[in-house]
Amino acid sequence: MTTEALCLREIDALFEPYAHRKLSLPTRLVMASVPRLYAQNGVPVPEMLRYYRRRAENQVGLIISEPVAVNDPAAAGDSGMSHFYGGAALRGWKHICQAVHASRCRIMPLLHHVGMLRPQRGDIPNPSEMAIGPSGIDPQTGGRRGESMSRERIRSVVSAFASAAYSAKVLGFDGVEINGAHAGLVEQFLRPETNRRTDEYGGDLPGRVRFACQIIHAVRKAVGRAFPVAFRYSPAGELWGKPLLESPHEMELFLNALCEAGVDIFECDGVSTPAFRGSPLSAPAWTRLLSHRPVIASGGIGLPGGSLLPHVRGLLGLRFDLLAVGRALLADAEWGTKVRESREADIVPFSSRSWLHLD
Repeated sequence: MTTEALCLREIDALFEPYAHRKLSLPTRLVMASVPRLYAQNGVPVPEMLRYYRRRAENQVGLIISEPVAVNDPAAAGDSGMSHFYGGAALRGWKHICQAVHASRCRIMPLLHHVGMLRPQRGDIPNPSEMAIGPSGIDPQTGGRRGESMSRERIRSVVSAFASAAYSAKVLGFDGVEINGAHAGLVEQFLRPETNRRTDEYGGDLPGRVRFACQIIHAVRKAVGRAFPVAFRYSPAGELWGKPLLESPHEMELFLNALCEAGVDIFECDGVSTPAFRGSPLSAPAWTRLLSHRPVIASGGIGLPGGSLLPHVRGLLGLRFDLLAVGRALLADAEWGTKVRESREADIVPFSSRSWLHLD
């Protein structure tokens, strides 16, 4: 068999069905969540439905939506960020869900709260609301501003995540993903740089992961045992200049806590680099090894200059279960079809201009 034929056979693994006890997918290609900010006052516009439908029609097995705000007045950082609450917004997402299902593709909303990333001024919803976070620390500057969350506000936000997850189930979505990445509120609790609390929500790793675990637990209670709950996290910590987890032992403690709270599936970036010094395994591979849960691997897959084959070989080697492609699918809705048909030369490459339209 020629090298070319071998490569073609390996690439086919990306387009094989995937079956999990709670989630069956037509392919192993996942559309990763990327912020779009095209909603109008939190309500999806018709162009968003076409955007998701086109990718669902082109070999994507699962779509993780753009980050959507839960029902807290400080959850969104831009008026273009879609809400996942309120009649008009939920009707819009129901139509998107139905359009995606027409192609056998599955879809989960990425439930999000921006926390201390909320701007102090500009085109933001509820402009009188201050940003909130574990300790009132801006993750971009390290400076203090906004509000350190009270226990009452923590309970309110946890409830907002659970309510959004229940809405997703009622609307016919195929699961939910909680966003513990993108430097949002959940990640701000996870990171010692932004979490300086001295109560049960701060301090060591078990304290810092408590907020995420309470969200997962509340979501699980709201949706029941059979509904898939995913959790996205970013071990590398590019924004902070140091990794979230320093060793496999720390990662195991972190993952065990989330699994006990009710996580079914993890999404983890860093697929192209070793997670720890002295180990060739990436963070997604370590996550699968330690959690015994299905893992969606992400991190620049499909971008110009990179090779897809090593990641597909990770699927074949059972290092992870699904591959998430974000910016490449943002640039070209037909990316999956073109890869499957060996038409890589026809792929529209991602560039900064790709953010400027919703195609």
